[in-house]
Amino acid sequence: MKEIINTQNAPSPIGPYSQAVMIGGVLYTSGQIAINPQTNELEIEDIKSETKLVMENLKAVLIEARMDFSNVIKCSIFISDMNNFAQINEVYGTYFSSNFPARETVEVACLPKNVNVEISAIAVK
Repeated sequence: MKEIINTQNAPSPIGPYSQAVMIGGVLYTSGQIAINPQTNELEIEDIKSETKLVMENLKAVLIEARMDFSNVIKCSIFISDMNNFAQINEVYGTYFSSNFPARETVEVACLPKNVNVEISAIAVK
């Protein structure tokens, strides 16, 4: 049976989807962008702080599912400019200490609300 995961500590969905869905001990998160959940405003001043907010939003969804980044087995990173890869990767790397998840990073033409980075994850209990 699937369980819908939602927290007020991450941005509310901006469309017909859930923040995450858990089924059989596997959590599938929707992509997170740099919306501050307290103000509902975008925070995209610089790529490092934008990436940090994305990761903090993802962290909030994981916590709501009673997990953390050690449970993550796969991440998908979508970026609007591959020239930002190194800075995004630097921030992203601070959230994992060992047994790193699988990952792909893809440059895309446009992301929701014209953000620079969106990250989703799959995690297991």
